[in-house]
Amino acid sequence: MFNLKNAYLRRYKNHSALSFARFISNRITLKSKRTFSKLIVRIAIIGIMLGLGVMILSLAVIRGFKQEIREKVRGFAGDIQIIKSDLNNSYENSSFIPDSGLIPKLKANRLIAHITPFATKPGIIKANDEIEGVVLKGVDSTYDWQYIKKALVAGSVIDFTDATEQIMISQYTASRLKLKAGDDLLMYFIQEPIRKRKFKIKGIFSIGVDEVDKTFVIGNIKLVKRLNDWTASEIGGYEVRTNDFDRINQTADQIDDKLPITLKSYTLFENYPTIFEWLGLLDVNTVVMLVLMTAVAVINMISALLIMILERTGMIGMFKAMGARNWVIQKVFLYNAAYLIGFGLLLGNLLGLGLGYFQQSTHFFKLDQASYYMTFVPIQFEWSDVILLNIGTLVVCLLVLIIPSMLVTRISPVKAIRFK
Repeated sequence: MFNLKNAYLRRYKNHSALSFARFISNRITLKSKRTFSKLIVRIAIIGIMLGLGVMILSLAVIRGFKQEIREKVRGFAGDIQIIKSDLNNSYENSSFIPDSGLIPKLKANRLIAHITPFATKPGIIKANDEIEGVVLKGVDSTYDWQYIKKALVAGSVIDFTDATEQIMISQYTASRLKLKAGDDLLMYFIQEPIRKRKFKIKGIFSIGVDEVDKTFVIGNIKLVKRLNDWTASEIGGYEVRTNDFDRINQTADQIDDKLPITLKSYTLFENYPTIFEWLGLLDVNTVVMLVLMTAVAVINMISALLIMILERTGMIGMFKAMGARNWVIQKVFLYNAAYLIGFGLLLGNLLGLGLGYFQQSTHFFKLDQASYYMTFVPIQFEWSDVILLNIGTLVVCLLVLIIPSMLVTRISPVKAIRFK
């Protein structure tokens, strides 16, 4: 019976202390008439708002960049390429005759969405007294035109039912050679003997990636086979599109397990290492930015909390004289800080999400495509990022604020009341 009574008393005291801390915190927060602390508090709230808003936007922009550039490259080249395993590092593929059972085996893998043959051959375009070195990428009717259609500037994709030799060129090449959709051009292929072919420009595309736009044109794979004197069964390689890009390395390993020793698979990361290394550096910049923005928010809140404590030294001394414990008084200011942080987080979410959705809808902020691979700042929100940023900022700020709140323990009741 005695133990139950003590437990009840302890619970009542803890509940009373909690209610007391919340009550005083609400009075300080909502009904304070002190002008100086209000100014500091507003600055702290603005600091948290800007910090969280910048963090949300930065993560959304980084995700947008990675998504857009990744889709540009994989839309043109696929996720994985299967080519002959040899020492050939040129743009002209070594040919091979695929085993008749290879494609059914690969398509049985649920991670693989699409497979199409291709072949490449370097050439030189001559038009309007200008020349330009390019690589002809030959494809057939099974090629996935979904992304190329989105990147079309003029014309249309190749019509394989038309007997005319058709070609698609990039906007970069078209501008260099002063060509447009529907024009004819001559393309020379350096071999023995040198061969030339006349093409009609069926379409003009703009991928937005220099490694593609400055290098490749698209044509019929049958032409590459005729130029190289290949048989109808020979190809330069396969392009594989996966269902889950995040598991591209796992898919490549599974493909290699089914390939003969003469063939080898290469992922997009291996074919375009410069682009993906650059995207990897963006992750490092993001971490540095998150740390700096969190530090700014914490410093602002520490400054505001210290000023609020010093400004209410007399109140703290009076509470101590009345028997209030240090931790109870600390909680008064921590509750106050939590409210201010929460208000700052709310404004930060409105700022970050609002600007992000505005940019998504209008593409108001532009970029130089030559430097950034796209003409506008891309935005991609992940709700998990927003939630984790909010929780992380709140938790870090409150944990760090426990230390400056300990200033309460250094205040003497007698000196504080006399100071007041």
